[in-house]
Amino acid sequence: MLTTKSKRHILLAVSLVIGCSINPAKAQVPMPGSGSGTSSTLRLNPNVDLTGKVTTNLMPAEKLLSQGKYSEAEDTFRELLVNNPADVNAQAGLGMALAKQFKLDGADEMFERVLKQDPNNATAYAGKAAIILNRLQSSSGTIRANRDSFLKQAQDYATRATTLAPASGEAHYTLGQVYKEQGNLDQAASELRTALSLDPQHSQAYSALGHIKLDQNSLAEAAEDFRQAINFNSGNSSAHYGLGMALLKQGSVDDAIKELNTSLYQFPNSWPVHMALGDAYQKQGNEVAALKEYQQSILIKPENADPYLRIADIRENRGDLELAIADLRSGLTQIPYNIDLRQRIADTCLKLEKADDAIKGYRTILQMSPNDNRAVKGLSQALYLKAQKAAVGALLASNDYETALKTLDDAIKLNPDDMELRLAQAKLMSLAGTRPDLSKIGSPQSDGERVAAAEAMMAQGNYLQAQQLFQGVVNNMNEAKQAFAVADVAFMVKDLDSAEVAYKRAQSLSGSPDRVQRGLDGIEKLKKTALEDVRVGNELSNKKQFDGAVDRFRHGLSLNPKLADARLGLGRALEHSKKPSSAVLSEAAQQYELYLALKTDLPAKEADKLRSQAGKLKEKAAGLAEKEQKNKAG
Repeated sequence: MLTTKSKRHILLAVSLVIGCSINPAKAQVPMPGSGSGTSSTLRLNPNVDLTGKVTTNLMPAEKLLSQGKYSEAEDTFRELLVNNPADVNAQAGLGMALAKQFKLDGADEMFERVLKQDPNNATAYAGKAAIILNRLQSSSGTIRANRDSFLKQAQDYATRATTLAPASGEAHYTLGQVYKEQGNLDQAASELRTALSLDPQHSQAYSALGHIKLDQNSLAEAAEDFRQAINFNSGNSSAHYGLGMALLKQGSVDDAIKELNTSLYQFPNSWPVHMALGDAYQKQGNEVAALKEYQQSILIKPENADPYLRIADIRENRGDLELAIADLRSGLTQIPYNIDLRQRIADTCLKLEKADDAIKGYRTILQMSPNDNRAVKGLSQALYLKAQKAAVGALLASNDYETALKTLDDAIKLNPDDMELRLAQAKLMSLAGTRPDLSKIGSPQSDGERVAAAEAMMAQGNYLQAQQLFQGVVNNMNEAKQAFAVADVAFMVKDLDSAEVAYKRAQSLSGSPDRVQRGLDGIEKLKKTALEDVRVGNELSNKKQFDGAVDRFRHGLSLNPKLADARLGLGRALEHSKKPSSAVLSEAAQQYELYLALKTDLPAKEADKLRSQAGKLKEKAAGLAEKEQKNKAG
């Protein structure tokens, strides 16, 4: 007679090996090893089958499975089934060997065969749940679209397995993995702890619990769980991957690379490990190796956005912005509804000063995700950039300007405490000649708000205050990447002095020397070109070719809006242009005022004279505006 303990062992059979095919991290993860022979309460009994009859010895096949030699295990199980086709344990073992090699249809067929002989076989139900979790790693659009229903089915199978075998650590582990994929981390952690209480040496349960703690940024606890998993099964590639990630986040890059390479050796076809190695190499400054790993990750999982974004980082760091956009667009062909990719493309267009392309990109995002704050703020930046390059009047009459103001208004209603949105609105309103009192918006508290406030002040012509804010933010930076980000924003709004300070700050923080030099060279080029525009503009004005002069002064100011002589030259050219409209005279007065704000060392007599001239132009513009309005009405 069989003892109760023997019956339990027979009933629970082969689910020890299930765990290594289940995804322990997000999407596809390293294929873990199966653990030591004693790491689960579900052990193969090589001497008896479910009816109590003596069966073929399964020990060699089970050993191969536990060693991760899945192809050899498959061959051995098949040989056993040739001799005894009805051996349920051999059928289940073959199903596991097939599942390990992602031969999921064959594995499912074997588990179905087991269930026909034993409808209450817990191992088969847990195995079918594991198969579903493995199928979710596929890039198939159909599977991705039906992810929730697949997970519900996996939950039903795993729950039935725990009901049939409540003392099975493996069954609880499988259910925990399902909960983890569903995002129910508390329930997942509870099931995994139950699995460990039933089987304290369950390597995969430790690994899965470690990944949950890693996601929660409990790095020390996660690392300890991963080390425990490796202690019980050195072939657990998921644990090596998780430990590598924990070490990488803790700054131990060399140790992280060692663990990640171990994981990759055990499971070469893992996109998360290639992704993590790319991050590690990028932190070391080895961009060539990082690119290779990111591209390998894409080959395995092309619908994952992260590697495309990381590759764009490297391209931008090298100054290859056009190539960065090309890489991002290739990602968009795989995941056309990904907002992050579209946002990055629009942001990069903005850095290239392709304002129209950026505006189109942000508007597309807002159609997909109304009131997306990043897109709303980006749209305001694009319009501001466009206004720097063209006559403001033409921009104000465009649909883009009205649409942006309405979008900002809607976003502010939903996020009334978002200071950056209010500052973006103030920046756009300033283009129309309205000067909102920025002090009423509040005092910026974060560096993001300070940068937004600096942009708004640039739009209002408060250049010195904008520079103070920018440089205050730069002084707070502790990483080169942050300093480069501030430098790029300052460069984009053409606060060239602040951009220069930010690039030099990045250099002091060991930022890429090539990127620093490109930034400084770009600033120097803009300054020289703007000065040349002023020289040519003055020559054209002297020849009374005021329309041409206006164009050259505008171009110079689009490159360096803080160039005082360009402000003065533009004001004079506008004032003396042929039959100036009220808008032209108003802008001339505004240019004189901006010149006075920039030229702080101007003798008092000259300053008073120019201030008086600006006042007279405003009065003349107001009178002319009344006539223009009457003519329209008539």
